[in-house]
Amino acid sequence: MDNKITYHEQNDIDNTLKLREVLKTLPPFCRDYFRAIDATTTTKTRISYAYDIRIFFQFLLDQNPMFKDKNMSDFTVDVLDQIKAVDLEEYEEFLKVYKSADSSKTETNGERGVKRKISALRSFYAYYYRHEMITTNPSVLIDVPKIHDKNIIRLDTDEVAMLLDYIEHCGDTLTGQKRMYHEKTKDRDLAIVTLLLGTGIRVSECVGLDVEDVDFKNNGIKVTRKGGNEMVVYFGPEVEKALKKYLEVRENITPLAGHEHALFYSTQRRRIGVQAIENLVKKYAREITTTKKITPHKLRSTYGTALYQETGDIYLVADVLGHKDVNTTKKHYAALDDARRRQAAKAVRLRED
Repeated sequence: MDNKITYHEQNDIDNTLKLREVLKTLPPFCRDYFRAIDATTTTKTRISYAYDIRIFFQFLLDQNPMFKDKNMSDFTVDVLDQIKAVDLEEYEEFLKVYKSADSSKTETNGERGVKRKISALRSFYAYYYRHEMITTNPSVLIDVPKIHDKNIIRLDTDEVAMLLDYIEHCGDTLTGQKRMYHEKTKDRDLAIVTLLLGTGIRVSECVGLDVEDVDFKNNGIKVTRKGGNEMVVYFGPEVEKALKKYLEVRENITPLAGHEHALFYSTQRRRIGVQAIENLVKKYAREITTTKKITPHKLRSTYGTALYQETGDIYLVADVLGHKDVNTTKKHYAALDDARRRQAAKAVRLRED
């Protein structure tokens, strides 16, 4: 039996190596913090934090006169005690628009991006303060941006049917190379979109699926959730039909070495990537609706909405979507409750006309 490394294990290996490279560009004392959070965070989170904290130190070097003659490697943990709350407020303002480290492009952050970067800095400060390596923690003295809830963008029932029909039949109107390409990818694309709409799995979970994760006996797929937990998600007959049809096509594909287990292949015969799925979803969806920007995550919202409207069970929706906290689910689907409350207002009539 071959020593199979799963997509998620390989991702962790790649991210660990990448993190080591990023840490070389940070002040040496930062290593203690990243070692400490290793057990409680994913490699992806640690890389994000490393990039975010590097932006902070680059800001000090570029924008704060106190550090104008210093290099990144000169910083010691004492620098954290030299920073005041007002400096962090300036940093928060800086994060909205700034030049990347090599000044090649302008970076921008909305309220979510700023909040994440400030959260990373708060976690960073808290570690050194808790271990009594610094005596002040100005990060708790500044306000983080208030996040404004966005409306859920999702496909309506008729749009779901139109999308699936379009993927299945749009090749009829194509000619030449375009038609050949569509015929080659049609069954795969239909299987992916049907799976996303029929199970609500994340695009990263879809990309990580191996062919061995599909169980037609129980009509379930084994997915690796955010944080690394495995869970079986069940699917209905429409997903089963689309997957079986694609698997017939897959049998005739000879994958590149190292990609033999992947469920979905790219046209280069390797495991399909997140970007490729995002592109194909956008390509088909823009033919169905021009007013909604549909991404794989919006297909997940479409599934969550349909499930909640059918069952009214927010805990079931949270479980199936893999939300660790039901409040996350409630926040996303609160608008549906509002619609039901409006129905209640119309349901009771005080006087007959």
